[in-house]
Amino acid sequence: MVLKECVRGLKELRPLTHLLFPLCFHWIAEAMTVSVLVDVVTSALCPGQTTCTEAIYISGLQQTVVGIFKMVVLPLLGQLADEYGRKPLLLITVSTSIFPFAVLAWNQSRESVYVYYVLRTISFIISQGSIFCIAVAYAADIIEEGNRAAAFSWITGFFSASHVLGNLLARFLPEKYIFVVSIVLLIFGPVYMHFFLAETVDRVPKRDRDSTFLTKITNVAHKRYESMRDAAAIVFKSPTLRGISFVLFFYELGMSGISSVLLFYLKAVFGFNKNQYSEILSMVGIGAIFSQILVLPLLNPLVGEGWILSLALLASIAYGLLYGLAWASWVPYLSASFGAIYILVKPATYAVISKGSSSMNQGKTQGFVAGVKSIASLLSPLGMSPLTSWFLSSAAPFDCKGFSIIVASVSMMIALCFACRLKPDEKLSHDPEDEIEAPLLRES
Repeated sequence: MVLKECVRGLKELRPLTHLLFPLCFHWIAEAMTVSVLVDVVTSALCPGQTTCTEAIYISGLQQTVVGIFKMVVLPLLGQLADEYGRKPLLLITVSTSIFPFAVLAWNQSRESVYVYYVLRTISFIISQGSIFCIAVAYAADIIEEGNRAAAFSWITGFFSASHVLGNLLARFLPEKYIFVVSIVLLIFGPVYMHFFLAETVDRVPKRDRDSTFLTKITNVAHKRYESMRDAAAIVFKSPTLRGISFVLFFYELGMSGISSVLLFYLKAVFGFNKNQYSEILSMVGIGAIFSQILVLPLLNPLVGEGWILSLALLASIAYGLLYGLAWASWVPYLSASFGAIYILVKPATYAVISKGSSSMNQGKTQGFVAGVKSIASLLSPLGMSPLTSWFLSSAAPFDCKGFSIIVASVSMMIALCFACRLKPDEKLSHDPEDEIEAPLLRES
């Protein structure tokens, strides 16, 4: 049975080969830098120290700035992917990571780290979340609705497999080669896409070639506003899309807060370095591969996306609480094991969103809901960064160094409450005469 489902899943992914192959190289390149970045940044900004308040605050500031801009950029990129094609948007988003890592490959001084943060912030604004949104919309273009949940799970499974490979490379490669190898892989991705990736969307014909420059700018701004308003109407008129937006907001509020401070917390409390980070991240990745490629495709036809989503959220709560209450250096490894389950939040929500929207609005709805998530990602560091620094310092009101992570877990409990009320099978009628917006691709 399991083998049969695996073979079926691989057949579904065959049309996505030229999408997933370069994306895997991109994800490997990004993953292999994660475990070493904490050491590089801490060494540059706080030489000789295990706790670096400046690094925690800069990371929090970066996440806040990214969240502010992503509120607009993510829905915008989703709209553009529906109108002008998936391929050009993917080429832009996957290319942005090359420049910040090139800076660290060249120099790792304090000034270079500051430049890295600026360039990485711009890169995150354009690429973080949008790559997945556009890739999921690409998959929805060519895969039948009944098979999308399994296909999305395989896509996120490849993402996890790429992270495992990236963490293994980081574990065994000398630190001085990590950024160089990463840049080579990051360049390969967009080059491969340019030559081999096929487009799935007919581009919007240009009708204003004779217009003045000012008229063109006005028309573009008006069109973006109308498209954004229509995307909001689609989401908030649908009980399913509205409900999943609340789930993702509170989930992201908690999980992004934990992610932004976790490695600094582990370094300060248990003295972890890149080797321990790589081990923990690899544990999460290996479990995530199994759960996304085998477990979700098997369970989804039996219990549905809603049940899987609730189970994954419950695992994320246990993940956060164990990290926050960690009393020994082995506890983070136990907490990381829950990553094999909470990782299913991503494919389950993609499937719910895809089912709740029409085929012509996949990019808009995925992008708009991702924009809602970005609001949470900008809010979480505003509280997490100072709270984490406070409880890691000697001025903490009581001895609980992971208190901020426990607080973040409460937000994921709220997400679970919304998920339990969600009815993924509810769907608006997509009768052409009752469609909320006339798809832009039908314009003459």
